[in-house]
Amino acid sequence: MTKYVLKRVVYAFLTIVVLVAITFALMQLLPGDPFIGDKAMSEATKAALMAKYGFDKPIWQQFLIYMGNVFTGDLGTSAVSNRPVTTIIMESFPYSFDLGIRSLIFATVIGVFLGSTAAIKRGKTADTVAMLISVIGVSVPSFIVAAVLQYFLGLKLGLALGTFIFPISGYSSEMHKILPALSLSLGTLATVSRLMRTSMLDVLGSDYIKTAKAKGLSQRTILYRHALRNAAMPVLTVLGPLAAAILTGGFVVEQIFAIPGMGRLFVTSIQSVDYQVIVGTTIFYGAFLIIATLIIDILYGVVDPRVDLSK
Repeated sequence: MTKYVLKRVVYAFLTIVVLVAITFALMQLLPGDPFIGDKAMSEATKAALMAKYGFDKPIWQQFLIYMGNVFTGDLGTSAVSNRPVTTIIMESFPYSFDLGIRSLIFATVIGVFLGSTAAIKRGKTADTVAMLISVIGVSVPSFIVAAVLQYFLGLKLGLALGTFIFPISGYSSEMHKILPALSLSLGTLATVSRLMRTSMLDVLGSDYIKTAKAKGLSQRTILYRHALRNAAMPVLTVLGPLAAAILTGGFVVEQIFAIPGMGRLFVTSIQSVDYQVIVGTTIFYGAFLIIATLIIDILYGVVDPRVDLSK
């Protein structure tokens, strides 16, 4: 177990190094200098920042300085606000993390429930309804879902009741968080429910389930003690990338609901050509995905005793 974890940690670290190296290479392809987004910055200030971060040195020296800065937590300085990028990300990430956690929990719980119900009630109305929700979740982009929820639940319902129960912008109260979380969770919910249905159908047709039925075990015991846990294994496998994507927030969803999270930060940094923030958030997103995948890999062996991590 320890050997496997150490091996996976080393692989994750090497992957992050490759990510940083690729990001550095892409930086060199961009025209201009890293502080091109700040038109008001004086030449003296720009020269000082170029020297501080080694942009006036040869490429190989820039790469070593860049790697050292990244792995010590220095992602540069914003050319727009003149604030450290790390500080800006740490201020924005809690909003995205909170939104992502709510969306992930909702999507996982409802997705597993819909998928299991669809498999148990295969060919019946419940199956049709669950798969219809899944198709809608896969087909309709999150920004369309966000706009629809804002219009009907935020605006129309608010006007009909004389009070706006679901605010359509901001993130200052629990009610502000409902519509963004629903908008962001629908796509993940659809993926989880479809995968859960397929996995549950496969498990329900296996020999050990037939043996359990032959022993006279109740349907509840068979489903919850034997079928559900094994059927959830494929869902756990895909939760790594899904969790990383949803926990860092949705770019467009955060922009639509005016949430000051990572997604909105990334969009606004592109609009203002804030070079350092763009690069910093890219590295942060990539590292977060790698670490989330690492955690899921380790948890997979803990949850499923059939997986021998030592091998």
